[in-house]
Amino acid sequence: MCIGQNCYVISCHVLWREICHFASKSRNIHNFKFLEQGLHNTPNQLRKELQQAIDEVDGKYPYILIGYGLCSNGIVGIKAQKSTLVIMRGHDCITFFLGSKEHYREYFDKHPGTYWYTPGWIDTGTQPGKDRYEKILQEYIDKYGEENAEFLMEMEQNWFKEYNNAAYIDQCFLDSTKYKEYTKECAEWLGWNYDEIKGSTLLLEDFLNGNWDDERFLVVKPGEIVTASNDNNIIKAV
Repeated sequence: MCIGQNCYVISCHVLWREICHFASKSRNIHNFKFLEQGLHNTPNQLRKELQQAIDEVDGKYPYILIGYGLCSNGIVGIKAQKSTLVIMRGHDCITFFLGSKEHYREYFDKHPGTYWYTPGWIDTGTQPGKDRYEKILQEYIDKYGEENAEFLMEMEQNWFKEYNNAAYIDQCFLDSTKYKEYTKECAEWLGWNYDEIKGSTLLLEDFLNGNWDDERFLVVKPGEIVTASNDNNIIKAV
């Protein structure tokens, strides 16, 4: 347990609301850098920008908290020379919203065709639904013309066939009414089932408060490198 420490948080912007909220209640002192949402789609770019952000503050803070999961191996290879890195164990941020990798696995095993919705993800405007469809369609029309745009949209929508369940994760610390309604509208438009899951903020709270047990967190000593563990621990330091 590390209390009363100066910590620097580097996180995906999709977590900004939750991190800022619970950091304000923490006994630790935090400064923040939020990176653009969507970097997990280009893991090499995520690794580059994350390492650059670490290098900018390495040694200035005793602890640098990394608000990313494994994220398509985007954090593999990161390191600090002088500061200690702390990372939550998870394949992606959905683990952080649900509170544990076990809760994530339990739900996913029962509902394999699930697409997740949270306030941070909805605010990016990238969630499947009518709004996203119309936005991308207009972008294609502007670039390629209307006829080509229709064909490209058919190709773009193919991956939706893998999903049949829109699950909203309710963190219960903010008014979720508009986000729930938005998710319901998306599910109806897509022809998917709608589900609400009560999330847990305990993992994020402990992340910010310094309650770093080995089962849920990886503490990376200066000079060690983060890599995938290819087991239930997800990540390890070498």
